[in-house]
Formats: sequence, C-alpha cells, structure tokens
Amino acid sequence: MIKRYIALLTVLIVAFSCSSSDNGPSGNTDNFDRSTLLANIADNMAKPVFADLKAKLEDLKAKFDSFNTTPNTLTFSEVKTSWYEAYKVWQYAAIFEIGKAEELQFVNHFNIYPVTVADVDNNIATGTYDLNSTNFHDAQGFPALDYLFFGVAATEADIVAKYTTDANAANYRKYVYDVIAKMTDIATQISDDWNGSYRNDFVSNSGNTATSALNKFVNDFIFNYEKRLRANKFGIPVGNFSTTPLPEKVEAFYAKQYSRDLALESLSAVNGVFSGRAYGGTTSGASFQTYLNSLDKFNLATSITNQFESARTQINSLSPNLYEQINTNNQQALMAYDELQKAVVLLKVDMLQAFNISVDFVDADGD
Repeated sequence: MIKRYIALLTVLIVAFSCSSSDNGPSGNTDNFDRSTLLANIADNMAKPVFADLKAKLEDLKAKFDSFNTTPNTLTFSEVKTSWYEAYKVWQYAAIFEIGKAEELQFVNHFNIYPVTVADVDNNIATGTYDLNSTNFHDAQGFPALDYLFFGVAATEADIVAKYTTDANAANYRKYVYDVIAKMTDIATQISDDWNGSYRNDFVSNSGNTATSALNKFVNDFIFNYEKRLRANKFGIPVGNFSTTPLPEKVEAFYAKQYSRDLALESLSAVNGVFSGRAYGGTTSGASFQTYLNSLDKFNLATSITNQFESARTQINSLSPNLYEQINTNNQQALMAYDELQKAVVLLKVDMLQAFNISVDFVDADGD
C-alpha cells in the first residue's frame, strides 16, 4: 500500500512538472506588482515625452513662421536647431508605439528613412499629395525635413532661396508646414490619449497574457532597441545585412553631423526606460531593472546595464558623422553594431524568460 501511494505521488509530481514547463506565458506567477511598473511608465515616461514632443513640434512651426516673416540664414539656422531638438525627443518617444501611437502608425509618419527624394520633389512640384497615404510614409516626418532643411540645395543660401525666390517657393513652404502639421496632430492625439482614459486602461491591464500591457510594451521596447537602434542606425548602414556597406542609409543623411548623436539619444532613452528613470529627470521608479531584481536576477540586470554602457562607449568613439565614419573606417562602426547586438540576447531571451513573456514580433533581418 505504501509503495502504491509513493508511486501515485511520483506520477502527480511528474505530471505537475510537465504542465508547468510549457512554452510561453501561462499567467504571472511571481509576486512583483506589475501595475506599479506600468504606472511609472505611463506617468513619468510616456505622458511627459509626448507632451515634450508636441511642444518641440510647436516650437518648430513657430521658428518656421519667424523664418517666413524674416527670411535669412540666421532665422533659418534657428529652424534647423529646432528640428534637431524635436528629433532628439522622438528617439525617446519611439519606444512607446502602443495604444494610440500604434493605431496612428506613429513611427511610419515620423521616421521612415532613407527619405524618397523623388516623392518629396514631386509632391512639391505638383502641390498634390496625401500624407495619410502609406505611399508617402517615406516622404514626410523628420527625414523629409532633413532633406528640405539641409539637402535640397548645395549651400544654406541656396536652400533659403528655395523658400523665398524660387518659382515654387510657396509650395516648398506649404509642404514644410503640412509635414509639421501632420506630425503635430499625431503627437497631440497620442498625448491626449495618455492624459485621458488610456492611462488607466494601460496601468490596470497588469496581467500576463499576450495582450496585457506589460507584455506588449516589453516587446515594443525590445523591437525598438533591436530594429530601430541596432539594425536601422547601424546594422544596415555598416553592411551587416548586405554584401557591402550602405552609408547612404544612415539616419539624418543630409544633416550627417547629427547621425551619431541621434543614436546616442536613442540608447539613452532605452537605458532610461530599462532603469525606470523619469523622462527629463533623475528620479527612478519601478522598472524592468527592479522587476529583474525582485526575481533575484541581479546579475542579469547588471549585465544589461553594463552592456548598454559598453555600446555607448563604442558609439562615442565614432565620428559624429556616421556617413563619414563608415566610408573611412567601417570596422569601428561594425564594432558599435556588435556591442549593441550583445544586449539583444540579454533582453530578448534572458529578460523575457525571467518575465515569462513570449516574443510577439518576427525577426526578419537575418541576424
């Protein structure tokens, strides 16, 4: 009889072990309060960054207004500075392509590059275009303004002339206004949504399913790191996915002097979200890092932050002009890609396993 009880107990233990080891999340089984993490993301990161993005775009319009009133190289220089300041904020906001941002295809309207110059030129020449169309995702946003502010003519004086004395000057000005208006409208809708009912919906959706807020946001966070930072800013231009380097595919191709620093802004944003640091501040709250620590994954959390710093060090060693860097010493740029790549496994495999979250996007870049 005793042997039969032991045998039965053994079967039950084995059955329980098998049922608990299936792939993918089956519900959050740890004691971490996910809602505190979601609240920190919503209140101290998403809400302030979209408010800032909206404000920066409004400032860009105001600077372009001033340029139109007093068109010269000085007022145009202020336009370009305002564009760069808004572009830096976007590097942080890009992480939050969830909710209204996902619905409005936020990233597609803001930062598809390289810009298709032929489409921009044709839109301006004809005066006929629809920026809501997917056909023009690569003819708007920051990359289109990059071309229009830095690359539409050989010298700054000639660029200014495009908006003043050129036969099509009115259409050039209108296109800039339309692109800025589209971006401002999207940023405003996203900001309003976070300040409305979506904030509470996001924070209260604290379970562990494929559609739970944290599960979706963690995946968005990793996608942004792996694709927009690692692959788009470095992997594609340095030729990691092609037979030769493609330096013409760097971000901010026409304002090349900013290409490295935009990547550094993106990495700072990733690190800030991972550590729970408030946007634009120094205080920190519940985060992926504190979540890992609560699971006794201190070494993993430290490895991730250390790898971010290793990547930052290597990127900082590059020329501010990544186009020039790739053309003169691509090996150094490849090393920056390699340092970024090392964190992918830590985030996409180790961290997701610790959180019991499955990947919800397809890896298609061949790495």
